[in-house]
Amino acid sequence: MSNKKPETGAFFQRDRQWHPPAYTPDYKTSVVRSPQRALLSLDNTLSEITGPVFGHALLGELDDDLIHNFAKPGESAIGQRIIVHGRVVDERGVGVAGALLEFWQANAGGRYRHKREGYLAALDPNFGGCGRTITDEDGYYRFRTVKPGAYPWPNGVNDWRPAHIHFSVFGHGFAQRLITQMYFEGDPMIWQCPIVKSIPDKAAIEQLIAALDRQNTIPMDARAYKFDIVLRGRRSTLFENRMEGN
Repeated sequence: MSNKKPETGAFFQRDRQWHPPAYTPDYKTSVVRSPQRALLSLDNTLSEITGPVFGHALLGELDDDLIHNFAKPGESAIGQRIIVHGRVVDERGVGVAGALLEFWQANAGGRYRHKREGYLAALDPNFGGCGRTITDEDGYYRFRTVKPGAYPWPNGVNDWRPAHIHFSVFGHGFAQRLITQMYFEGDPMIWQCPIVKSIPDKAAIEQLIAALDRQNTIPMDARAYKFDIVLRGRRSTLFENRMEGN
């Protein structure tokens, strides 16, 4: 790991023109989840700036391999085998070392391993659908999984979620945490999804779409998709003290 002294400055404020509004009626659960009163702007607290901190001791041997981490010995998850990789950077383009990435997804048939799952697609006994990894000293990460399937959800009469992977990212401070979703290049269902449509900027949507990366595929094994993630940056100098989006 790098011996560079960690930064401790406050983080940029979130750009709310870039993120989706909290209240978007076509995404029905946002109606009850959205704030009912005016938002307040608060400075970062010390705990939000300096913590939490995660170490590699948290990781299990197969946490970054969803093809095998829930599979029986000698068996594998069913589906199109893929590699997801990319870099976690802040708004200034600086790699975020030691960031904890947790990810979860439906199986190749579009079904989650959850007791409240209502979709009739079959469960895969060798697929748990969750894992985690930590970025290296330059902010790079990588994990293996199967491409998830699309699935219906009870938002509208015939609404379907496009294939996607959920990400939870912990950077160098709680104010730098991000929860997001990754979609797949070329999927026409992305642009039909009510959740995606809640994002006001097309460029912001495009940043959620992982590009097929033929250069990093493994022949006769797995395709690769590249997905870079941008976290909030720190206000290290007056010059950098400006509004930018994640």
